[in-house]
Amino acid sequence: MLILLISCKEKVPPKVIMIQKIEITEAGKIIPIDSARIASIKDSSIMAFYNAIQNKTFWMKDSTRIKTISLFKHVEEDGLFPKEFDLKKIQNSEENIENLSNSDLVDYDILLTENLIRYVQKVSKGSLNPNKLYKNWELKENDINFKKLLLNFQKKDSFDYAVNEASPNHVVYKRLKTALKILNALPEDHFKKIEVKAKIVLNDSNPALIDIKKKLIYWKDLKPLDTVTPIYDEATELAVKTFQMRHGLAPDGVIGIGTIGALNFTKEQRKKQIITNMERWRWYPRVFEKEYFIINIPDYTLCVVKNSDTIRTHKVIIGKATRETPVLSSKLTHLIFNPTWTVPPTILRKDVIPAAARNPGYFSSKNITIYDSNNKVVSVDNWNNNRAKNYRYVQSPGSTNALGLVKFVFLNRFSIYLHDTNTRGFFEKDIRALSSGCIRVENPFELSEYLLDDPEKWNLEQITEAINTGKTKQVNLTKDVYIHIFYWTAWSENGRLQFRDDLYNLDMDLYKKLD
Repeated sequence: MLILLISCKEKVPPKVIMIQKIEITEAGKIIPIDSARIASIKDSSIMAFYNAIQNKTFWMKDSTRIKTISLFKHVEEDGLFPKEFDLKKIQNSEENIENLSNSDLVDYDILLTENLIRYVQKVSKGSLNPNKLYKNWELKENDINFKKLLLNFQKKDSFDYAVNEASPNHVVYKRLKTALKILNALPEDHFKKIEVKAKIVLNDSNPALIDIKKKLIYWKDLKPLDTVTPIYDEATELAVKTFQMRHGLAPDGVIGIGTIGALNFTKEQRKKQIITNMERWRWYPRVFEKEYFIINIPDYTLCVVKNSDTIRTHKVIIGKATRETPVLSSKLTHLIFNPTWTVPPTILRKDVIPAAARNPGYFSSKNITIYDSNNKVVSVDNWNNNRAKNYRYVQSPGSTNALGLVKFVFLNRFSIYLHDTNTRGFFEKDIRALSSGCIRVENPFELSEYLLDDPEKWNLEQITEAINTGKTKQVNLTKDVYIHIFYWTAWSENGRLQFRDDLYNLDMDLYKKLD
């Protein structure tokens, strides 16, 4: 009977207790992470990070945790905002790490990884999309392998390498980071706004010179003085010229509106300016071609870069504030000697039609031929102001042509190009935001000779001969040369800060969006 009772009793399976295997090393704990916890992250880069180490904690076992925390504490050095990172939660976990349960340690490990990928994404690609911010910007989005950048941190003794790989590698970005470091090393400034009623020149006496000298000393353009006087002496004039050069102003030593305006910028304003430019350089290509033109719109400069060296520099004239030159990257395809010029819609609407309506002789004075929709010539006498937008207007080649004698063509949706000009005297101006969007370049014949790169067929003499024929001629390029038209207003050179006028008023607006 006892045997029967025992045999009839319901069998209960033994309770299985899962014991989490924790590896203890000299550096700390290595804790397995439940696959459900990994799946809940919903970030492929972070999931790949843990899959690469068999779903175990990474930061708990290695001294790189301290480096990672330090990286987060100093994100301002990368032009990022600390409030975008979980610094308080990280600090709290770190201070109590000895008392955290294994589950809490797993959460802390994942928290560090989440913040690291946030850092990598922001420092490599930027926080905003320029093509959504600006109608006249067209930049190809950088294809960045975030998983690879994150996995770099798992390599032995490669923390600094991993951080460097995440950031843009272009020299301008590095100079911006240096500029931010230089600026942060300066003391806080508490200067009052400088106001002058007239220009100040050498040997003038003006009470405002006391504040001007103090500002020049602050920015290290003028050496510290035992006594600051209101006299404009030679040492101060030299300092002013240095300051003017650093700000893209004419280094004439005359203290006028432009110089006073630049002097009145505060440290905080300049810091914001540098931060916005760092963001822009995260939008620009991470890898540049072997040979390319790069134009900095606010600096009015075109540089020819080959094998990472700047080998030529040309002054340029860019679009005025009401007709901004677009930001883009493209490839130069061909040159046209003695180009014709088809008047674009904006110039037609704002300039040509109003001028022709006032003066019937406008078209002949500008050597412009009018064509109807059937490509037939329309005489000036039959030109109808009410149907003006239905015509096509073509300026004949020659010295009076708006494009000058040579045009450099590259594909873009804005119908802009690089070209010569019939007003070459404008290159002597310091402020050269004068065009309707296209870019006029100084010494275009020399630039043509360089681009064509054929000493036998297209040297400077033969280029001049081709132009002197007066005939329109297209010459295709036989080598790959790219063009990048960018916008940046701050950087550093040899440890000195450089700033340019924010021509299109983009800096502070972008900073507000970032902040």
